[in-house]
Amino acid sequence: AAASRVFAFRDARWAPDPVLEPGAAVRTPQPVPLVIDNGSFQTRAGWASPDPAVPAEPLLRFRSLAARSRGARGGAGAETQVGNDLGSPEPLRWLLRSPFDRNVPVQLELQELLFDHVFQRLGVASQGCVDHPIVLTEAVCNPLYSRQMMSELLFECYQVPKVSYGVDSLYSFYHNRRQNWPCSGLVISSGYQCTHILPVLEGRLDAKNCKRINLGGCQAAVYLQRLLQLKYPGHFAAITLSRMEEILHEHSYIAEDYIEELQKWRSPEYYENNMHKMQLPFSNKLLGSTLTSEEKQERRQQQLRRLQELNARRREEKLQLDQERLDRLLYVQELLEDGQMDQFHKALVELNMDSAEELQSYINKLSLSVEQTKQKILQAEVNIEVDVVDSKPETPDLDPLGSEQSLEDVESINEFEPLFAEEQPEVEKPVAAVQPVFNLAEYHQLFLGTERIRAPEIVFQPSLIGEDQAGIAETMQYVLERYPKEQQAILVQNVFLTGGNTMYPGLKARVQKELLETRPFQSSFQVHLASSPVLDAWYGARDWAVEYMTREEGWITRKDYEEKGGEYLKEHCASNVYVPIRLPKQAPRTTEALAPSRALTSSTGNPCEQA
Repeated sequence: AAASRVFAFRDARWAPDPVLEPGAAVRTPQPVPLVIDNGSFQTRAGWASPDPAVPAEPLLRFRSLAARSRGARGGAGAETQVGNDLGSPEPLRWLLRSPFDRNVPVQLELQELLFDHVFQRLGVASQGCVDHPIVLTEAVCNPLYSRQMMSELLFECYQVPKVSYGVDSLYSFYHNRRQNWPCSGLVISSGYQCTHILPVLEGRLDAKNCKRINLGGCQAAVYLQRLLQLKYPGHFAAITLSRMEEILHEHSYIAEDYIEELQKWRSPEYYENNMHKMQLPFSNKLLGSTLTSEEKQERRQQQLRRLQELNARRREEKLQLDQERLDRLLYVQELLEDGQMDQFHKALVELNMDSAEELQSYINKLSLSVEQTKQKILQAEVNIEVDVVDSKPETPDLDPLGSEQSLEDVESINEFEPLFAEEQPEVEKPVAAVQPVFNLAEYHQLFLGTERIRAPEIVFQPSLIGEDQAGIAETMQYVLERYPKEQQAILVQNVFLTGGNTMYPGLKARVQKELLETRPFQSSFQVHLASSPVLDAWYGARDWAVEYMTREEGWITRKDYEEKGGEYLKEHCASNVYVPIRLPKQAPRTTEALAPSRALTSSTGNPCEQA
């Protein structure tokens, strides 16, 4: 059971998206709409057509990221990679750029790169323009400036015939409608950057009472990364955001009662039964190999030979260097013996010596060092064959002048010393498995205990990461209290959960528990989870595009863009509420209003005239 709870990180690399060839049904009898779910975490794109030959699923799914390298000096220019072409985000983490600020696109040059990638990989072959209608998702209560820039990009750069904007969570809400579902409900949408509480009354979004929590999957991944980096400082670099997202997706869950769940984790038995071990990648070269004892013996002999050759070469280099120094000192001593005192004192200054006694001391030490090195070389040539088991490589003596080289010899020998001492002489005895003292695989394991519930809990308790915001339960209660009791009862009959951050096991039960604690006694409510919280937004947008393909409702044409501006929005069942820009009109300045100012000017004009 313990071994079954050891999970290895997949560290999956993204496969580049192929260039698809659209079928004839995409362009005949007229170009079908192109549906793009423009999410801050992932972009999904595909065709919306009632023809069975056209796949009713997104053909492209890639992260909404782009990286632009600076290029080599004097070589090719900068290279831009988008989405799955990045391969893996971690090596390029410092180069990654996203067009989103929270969940609102603000960097339109990066958004253009994402659109180019979508149109190229889907095989849009029209020259100079994209002749397909575009259905695009946008943020709840999207700022007019962001929509204006997006419309300008689509109409001016890509020359699209018409475009429709909608809210991703409302598309998911209408995609999951059933026959007995009411048209009203409370949508809880939790994504990568934000969590929204959206009341829907009579099929339309009540934008005035929408609330946003600036917490999502991104903040949970960063919080989990900090927790594990503090817990395992030795694996700081290996605890990456990509691996934290994998832990959140596959090993985390929402506690129905957070305090009670923490009390359970205090029990050692509960901890052992529910703890997950995440295996980090490591090199097993230091672990016991499957080589036989003869192969190990041969490998150690080869290592010893290489070590002996290395030491012999170092001794020869040391001997040559010491001999050159000794010859230099003997030459200076000969100057003293010949009586050339001026040259002798000049040579002493160059050698940084003060007297002839100091010179003689260095000559004696170098002579002794040269003799010792010659003896070691002779001894090494005699003792070439060494028994690996019974003997160890000789540690060279440390002498005063050659201490630097000798220390290197000792360090190089000590590196191989555990290898020589590891193998003991084999004696016939009962076979007993010798367990290593240090388990390298276990050292590279991350033990996930309460971290499995602490990271996802931040959407209910933002104070865990120091955020001064209300959680989902408090925000949901705040939104409901803005309505009369009759409308509250209608909204809670259809509490709908959607978004990638709602896929934690136990989230539905947690929301039911929070509603049970806040709703009146014996009142009823229902909580529903989207059939596919990640893809239902695209499926809902496709359903809407197929239904309204030949209608004018919800579509912004190029004529509307030119007449009413880029911020213009045609509302539909899954769109935002359009609030046009109202600039205050300046009141015209009348002659009566100008008279007092003129009188004041004349009264405060020339002081001489006043006198």
